[in-house]
Amino acid sequence: MSDCGCDKVRADLEAFVRGELACCETAHQEIREHIESCPECQDEATVARTLTLAIQRACADEKAPGDVREQVLAKLRGVQAEPH
Repeated sequence: MSDCGCDKVRADLEAFVRGELACCETAHQEIREHIESCPECQDEATVARTLTLAIQRACADEKAPGDVREQVLAKLRGVQAEPH
């Protein structure tokens, strides 16, 4: 595989850490391999994972009120339905 580079990793790091990378498996693998070989990106990935886990734990028991939840979901559906 070719090295995707630090810029690509930094641009996609949050989505990568959350498992939300919206592109192909090849890009996911390239980012993972780059992180494994780049100490700076390893550090950034560690910070991103730590923050993501802390936020997930802090919000685990939080629930939005029903009307707010429905409003957010309706907006998300509207955005998803828009042509790209």
